[in-house]
Amino acid sequence: MKKIFTSIPNLLLTLFLCFILSSCSSTGVKLNDGSPWETIQFEDQANVLDVDFIDNKNGFLVGSNRLIMETNDGGETWEKRDLDLPSEENFRLLDIDFKGEEGWLIGQPSLVMHTFDSGKNWTRLSLGNKLPGQPYLITTVDDGIAELATTAGAIYKTTDSGESWNAKVVDASGSGGVRDLRRNTNGNYVSVSSLGNFFSTLDNNDDTWVAHQRASSKRVQSIGFNPSGNLWMLSRGAEIRFNEESEDIESWSKPIVPILNGYNYLDLGWDPNGDIWAGGGNGTLIVSKDKGKTWNSDPIASSLPTNYIKIIFLNKDQIDTQKGFVLGERGYILKWKG
Repeated sequence: MKKIFTSIPNLLLTLFLCFILSSCSSTGVKLNDGSPWETIQFEDQANVLDVDFIDNKNGFLVGSNRLIMETNDGGETWEKRDLDLPSEENFRLLDIDFKGEEGWLIGQPSLVMHTFDSGKNWTRLSLGNKLPGQPYLITTVDDGIAELATTAGAIYKTTDSGESWNAKVVDASGSGGVRDLRRNTNGNYVSVSSLGNFFSTLDNNDDTWVAHQRASSKRVQSIGFNPSGNLWMLSRGAEIRFNEESEDIESWSKPIVPILNGYNYLDLGWDPNGDIWAGGGNGTLIVSKDKGKTWNSDPIASSLPTNYIKIIFLNKDQIDTQKGFVLGERGYILKWKG
């Protein structure tokens, strides 16, 4: 009799777990026969953190340990470049962005640099001592115009090539600090709070962050915009969600869990064919060709000893064909070959 009563809690726990798992859309993941990616491995094992191109041939990548490299052949080969910075300062170069020959580069701690000549010469700008947070995202809006976002959720705009900066946000505390932050081409922002317990949105014409509840009890890992402007969300437990109604920001699909391997997804990207790519830990790079219903694993990506931290597809007026990169750790990146 005692055995029967002892087994009841175990049975209830099993039923509960089945109920939880049934609320997620979990798909089997097969290995693709081929891959649209080619591997690039740098001798310097610094982590590449961002890539941008000026035109079809010329571009830069930046990363940890002051890493900056330039390509003049569309990303086939890369050469190291040096910035005019004191040797004792070790910067983590986070973000680089060009519009035509003008570009901006930011890093931590408190680094902002500007170029007018396609990166041949860079000028370091002073941010002062009162900047809330550290630089996180830079966007070249137009000639002499840029927007700088920080880890505190503050956003500043310059219209005079960095001579002066004006705050766009009245109270940055509404963002809850920043774990992840994105901007779309319309000038709208979305961010994940530093603890991952909620996300916030900021419309281009507003000056106040609007906080929103996360989709479940699991903390949010990252969030961003798809090509049509709708939101996607990655949560702990390797969950993927899509915003189903653009008019209702808190309306989310059921969580999709393609692989239960203990590694979270860190970024999503849409390739030129409209396929969705998700990257994460332990060589995880998967693709869906049916809007997230089913997923396959990429054979080249899965063979590399790295974590994929960022997926970039560049679609700019100055570039004839869309370029794509998956940024991994320890000197690995993947280049889109289509």
